[in-house]
Amino acid sequence: MSASTTDFNDRMLSLGLARVSEAAAHASARLIGRGDEKAADQAAVNAMRDQLNKLDIRGVVVIGEGERDEAPMLFIGEEVGSGDGPEVDIALDPLEGTTLTAKDMPNALTVIAMAPRGTLLHAPDVYMDKLAVGPGYDTDVVSLDMTPTERVHALAKAGGVKPEDITVCILERPRHEAMIAEVRATGAAIRLITDGDVAGVMHVAEPEKTGIDMYMGSGGAPEGVLAASALKCMGGQIWGRLLFRNDDERGRAAKAGITDLNRIYTRDEMVTADVIFSATGVTNGSIVKGLRREPNFIETETILMRSKTGSVRRMIYRNPIR
Repeated sequence: MSASTTDFNDRMLSLGLARVSEAAAHASARLIGRGDEKAADQAAVNAMRDQLNKLDIRGVVVIGEGERDEAPMLFIGEEVGSGDGPEVDIALDPLEGTTLTAKDMPNALTVIAMAPRGTLLHAPDVYMDKLAVGPGYDTDVVSLDMTPTERVHALAKAGGVKPEDITVCILERPRHEAMIAEVRATGAAIRLITDGDVAGVMHVAEPEKTGIDMYMGSGGAPEGVLAASALKCMGGQIWGRLLFRNDDERGRAAKAGITDLNRIYTRDEMVTADVIFSATGVTNGSIVKGLRREPNFIETETILMRSKTGSVRRMIYRNPIR
């Protein structure tokens, strides 16, 4: 097979990836606000899988819906694509924010990233402690080893502002109550989100648009890899440390080839090569607009990005309803 068919041509593959996230968003359209999370997720999964199998790639899902016995489609290790073309890693969340979709709340997305084979962290389905800031800061101005208070003060100093001028995005969960109280004690503002921490992390890359300066807190490790893929394209830094609650979760890490359970991963350690990232809005949000239904068409907005060039495209797709 010639190099032209096996090289990772991110430019040629990017539009195909956008079609994948768009198809998943369209499939979930009729389930927005219907209260059925599983049906919405399954519709997005089916559509995403169908579109992936039309791409000329030899893909393996490294971040997916779960293990083979937990997910009938798009499970970790599943092979996708036509079987021709480059070998690639796929990280995806067919519907990032199933609860947001079911309740018609903001920032539900369909999300997918693609990179050369062996370059995306095979993060097990456990929690990850995450910290992210946007572009323009020196490396390691903040760190996971700092307290929340130290992070706020360090970022404020680096940005030449007061702690009161910093806004932190945190997932609203009981486990974060102490963190939330500590951050508020610094004078910083907090944007609480109910779900969707890929979008939460992406907010730091566009602070002038979203008003978010920093993200912190624990959430799914697979979503951490997707967020790192986005920031590799948009700019910004993210750090992640896997969290384990029991031996079963430590076993998942061993199965994924992870031996250092306390390692802190940087953005470029979670995504070690150039990556393509596509996200399509399902419900309205601060990253992209949600689906808009008219009598004869559905309109979506997609953000499509390539880390190799740093290009960020926003595309409106109007699809006639047949």
